This record gives sequence, C-alpha cells and structure tokens, in this order.
Amino acid sequence: MNKKEIIHRADVFLLVKSFYDKIKEDDLIGVIFLKMIPENEWNDHLEKLTDFWETNLFFVRKYKGNPIQVHKNVDEKFEHSISQEHFGRWLQLWFTTIDELFYGEKADQAKERARNIASMLFMKIFKNKPKATS
Repeated sequence: MNKKEIIHRADVFLLVKSFYDKIKEDDLIGVIFLKMIPENEWNDHLEKLTDFWETNLFFVRKYKGNPIQVHKNVDEKFEHSISQEHFGRWLQLWFTTIDELFYGEKADQAKERARNIASMLFMKIFKNKPKATS
C-alpha cells in the first residue's frame, strides 16, 4: 500500500480501523478491548473513534463523549490494573499504524496528540486508583 497524507474522514477511518485490527490481535491490550466492546458494537466504536480523531485532527465538532470517565471505568473493571505499559503498547501500535499508512503534517499531529492524550488519560486513571492503606 502506498503511503498518503491524512486529508479527510475516510483517511481517519482507515487509520482507526487498521489500528483497532492490530489492537484486537495484541497479547497485552487486546483482551481489554475485546472484553469491554461486545462484537456487535465494534462498528459503532470505530465510528465514534473516527469522530474523535476527526475532531482532533480537523477541528470539526463530531465527537461526543467523556474519554476520561470511560478509561476510569475500564481501569475499575480491570481491578485498577491498567498501567503505563498498556498505554505504551497503545502508542506503539498507533505509531506503527500511522507509519505504515500515512505521512505528512496530519500524521505527525496524530502522533503528537496521541502522546498527549495517553499521558493525560494515564494520569487521570492513576489519580483515580485506590490508595493503599497501611
């Protein structure tokens, strides 16, 4: 496949779909996504995440949701076991997918925004973890 620039929603959808195809196969984080998103909801999830990234890259107001609360809920469901390693793998797969399919300014922005989002979400989850009692 020839690399191209990210210029419209179809490109964002290709990125999101390809990325989640990798996620589903991943040994570390795949189980989290597969457990949280029922098979019959994957198409809706891909559309919602395409809205999210289209909003982030093209500043169109499509995404509606609360990613911080969603990720806190996921961490709670997994007994507060989500770690930096999970976010690191998420970023690795995101970068790999971008590098396989795209180049240019929007591709670079997608990487930078993902770094910032991952860092922010991890910190919000970390603050939400129960405190150890002595």
